[in-house]
Amino acid sequence: MAIANIIILYALAFIHNAWCSGIPKIKLNDGREIPSIGFGTWLGIAKGGQSLEPVVDDSVQKAVEWAIDAGYRHIDTASIYDTEEQIGRAIKNKIDSGVVKREDLFIATKLWNDAHARNEVVPALRESLRKMGLDYVDLFLIHWPLGHSTNMTFNNIDYLDTWQGMIEARDLGLAKSIGVSNFNKEQLDRLVTSSKVVPASLQIEVNLNLQQPALREYCKEKNISVTGYTPFGSLFPNRAGPNAPPPRFNDPALVEIAKKYNKSVPQVALRYLVELGVIPIPKSTTMARLRQNIDIFDFELSQAERDLLKSYDRGYRSVELKLWQQHPYYPFEKN
Repeated sequence: MAIANIIILYALAFIHNAWCSGIPKIKLNDGREIPSIGFGTWLGIAKGGQSLEPVVDDSVQKAVEWAIDAGYRHIDTASIYDTEEQIGRAIKNKIDSGVVKREDLFIATKLWNDAHARNEVVPALRESLRKMGLDYVDLFLIHWPLGHSTNMTFNNIDYLDTWQGMIEARDLGLAKSIGVSNFNKEQLDRLVTSSKVVPASLQIEVNLNLQQPALREYCKEKNISVTGYTPFGSLFPNRAGPNAPPPRFNDPALVEIAKKYNKSVPQVALRYLVELGVIPIPKSTTMARLRQNIDIFDFELSQAERDLLKSYDRGYRSVELKLWQQHPYYPFEKN
């Protein structure tokens, strides 16, 4: 019976890996490849908008294990999410059980704002690696262009200096690729024109209400991949801010499109981002939903449908973090 179970396990692993090979990959400007959809582990912002949702149980570990079983090979986290240890346990369990090998996975994490000094970057990444039980990450990002101390006092450390620390982390083999997150176009251009190493990736908020065409076009010109967090934006009423524009998941036009392809509205939204060239990183701690989110590569939207989805762009940000508005490197519009 034990031998039969082992055979079944390896057969399932083979089927999973064969299916995963059908998920398109995007070539980075450093020659490596990133899966065109990822699994996000950010739990979101707590009510009040000044802190993150706390990690209170092992639901992230379970979700990552389910995600790997479902075919996700790109897992996104950050030191500030407080999920790295759970992700590490999930990865170890799936490697130990023969579902995946380390080289099958694309793991991304991020440098937090309190480690922006050049000499602090490598130690911060080593700590993230320790928590995850990994020798390297596939992608390491500067989480925000601005720096502050642990007590939230702003500092003016130039992100160009931080970037030099990122290059050192890459050269040490601790990160295969490096990039940035939440940089605006001007900040990204300053970085690109000031360094011989162009970021391999930019992670920003992208969804129906915030499509960021100018920034995406700049990245396309510079061959910088774009990963989109909060890909559902305000689709779900319980996640929508009081002033969030439409649509919601029950919008009649979106429901009609979803019915046409036998998909859900969230799947249509994710498919639209993929067709824009964005790598969405939806999160879910529900097995059925995370399986549904990755099932978006068997249909293609029409031009008329893409035009409709484009029309929902209102430049509306779900994530603003206005507590940082007075920082000189705050990347968003001030109001």
